[in-house]
Amino acid sequence: MKPTGTDPRILSLAAEVAKSPEQNVPVILLKLKEIINTPLGSSELKKVKQDIYCYDLVQYCLLVLNQDCSRIQGGWTTISQLTQILSHCCVGLEPGEDDEEFYKELLPSAAEIFLVLGRQLQTCFINATKSEEKGELLHFFQIVTDSLFWLLGGHVQLIQNVLQSDHFLPLMQTDNVQIGSTVMSLLQNILQINSGDLLKIGGKTLHSILDELIFKLLSTTSTVIRSSATKLLLLMAESHQEILILLRLSSCHKELRNLLNKQENGTEFSQELRQLIGLLSPKVYQEIEEQKVHQAACLIQAYWKGFQTRKRLKKLPSAVVALQRSFRAKRTKMLLKVNRQKEEEDLKLRSQLQRQRAMRISRELRLNMLEIVHPGQVEKFYKELEEKSALIIQKHWRGYRERKNFHQQRPSLREYKAAVTLQRAGSQMSDVANRELHAQAQERLQHYFMGRVVEERSQQHRDALMAQISTNIEQLMKAPTLKEAEGKEPEHFLSRSGPVAAKAKQAHFNTLKHIQAPWWKKLGEELGDEIQHDELSIELGALFTGGTKPP
Repeated sequence: MKPTGTDPRILSLAAEVAKSPEQNVPVILLKLKEIINTPLGSSELKKVKQDIYCYDLVQYCLLVLNQDCSRIQGGWTTISQLTQILSHCCVGLEPGEDDEEFYKELLPSAAEIFLVLGRQLQTCFINATKSEEKGELLHFFQIVTDSLFWLLGGHVQLIQNVLQSDHFLPLMQTDNVQIGSTVMSLLQNILQINSGDLLKIGGKTLHSILDELIFKLLSTTSTVIRSSATKLLLLMAESHQEILILLRLSSCHKELRNLLNKQENGTEFSQELRQLIGLLSPKVYQEIEEQKVHQAACLIQAYWKGFQTRKRLKKLPSAVVALQRSFRAKRTKMLLKVNRQKEEEDLKLRSQLQRQRAMRISRELRLNMLEIVHPGQVEKFYKELEEKSALIIQKHWRGYRERKNFHQQRPSLREYKAAVTLQRAGSQMSDVANRELHAQAQERLQHYFMGRVVEERSQQHRDALMAQISTNIEQLMKAPTLKEAEGKEPEHFLSRSGPVAAKAKQAHFNTLKHIQAPWWKKLGEELGDEIQHDELSIELGALFTGGTKPP
């Protein structure tokens, strides 16, 4: 929004700038100098500067100064006057609503442009050959530096930006006495305004500035440069103890003393140099430095001890909580382990009682069935039980035999497959290797066939035994009862083996004893006796699978 009550000269100038071609704008902007230099009160001058800023005339000046110097009408004369106009317009200006853009963008850009113009003037001055041209360029350089100093005086926050700029240090690093003295005077004036910003810049930049000042003091022959460098070093060392420590660490004390010995006594430069040497002397500030070191050590120890104490206090609740958590977890694990052991013992006890109860119930059911069943059907029941037992035994025996035969034949099959694989691979090998492989294969085949013959004989022997067993079973099934037996028929069923006959006789006596025992004696039998009786029945079933003829 444009302000009201604007000076008509500003309005006409803004309209002229907007309508004129680009090459005529710098000359037109020089008319701002007449408007600014008009004797007005402080409030009227602020209003004029605000109107100039609101109509973007300050921005136009900044854009013109940012252009190539060779394209501007009037050359360095116009540029130097525009720098004066820009610095005077920016100092004391209250931008109003656009303060963020003014302070963060426009002012830093203006300071940077002034430094760039100074670099360009420095280059032109060094390359100039005529003394008149050098005088004019030096005059323009002083105008630009004065404009920069005027801008920094009105806006102190720009000092840090200027000192950190990449163009400021090259301005100091010049061998020309006039340019160097002007730049050092600018730096001295800046530090007199606010020397605190010197410590805010980067350490590398600060060291570079100090090194350049010491170099100029020790190497140049110009009295003006030496005096300016000495004054700057004195100002910086007296203002900041940190810079004094850096100067003492630079080990320039001996060179400065040698320089002092070469100077005449009583001159202003010798007095300033002697004062600087006194500041840099280790004896002067030894006690102060020791005291500061002691205070710094005490401060570091206090911070460190406080940090350690706070750290331990912060960790203490968490450590207690962790200890309690681990104790409770361990106690919970122990309780779970004890409860699990108790549950396992109770489960074992319950399962044992259930088995005993089931065995007792099973025995009672069998006894009840035996009491209910007719005595003539008891033998039939036992016969069916023996037949079922024989079938189960035969089924398990055949499965075991087939698995055993398979496991026995597996190596032979592997050898056969290996022999076939070797024969296939042998066709690709040499004759000697083929003969060796052939001999190995023949040997393995011979071993396989010999083992196969032994296996066939064993199989024939087993078949013969099975046939004999089948014949004996048939003979037992068709055998008459003892009452119907006549002559020497019972002798046909006698075994030729003495141990077998003795075992059969003992099993027969045990079976008769068990059958003839009263029922109330069978009620007190334990689990082990039942299992022994079952094993005995299985053994007897294996020996005598026959029986009497059914009625």
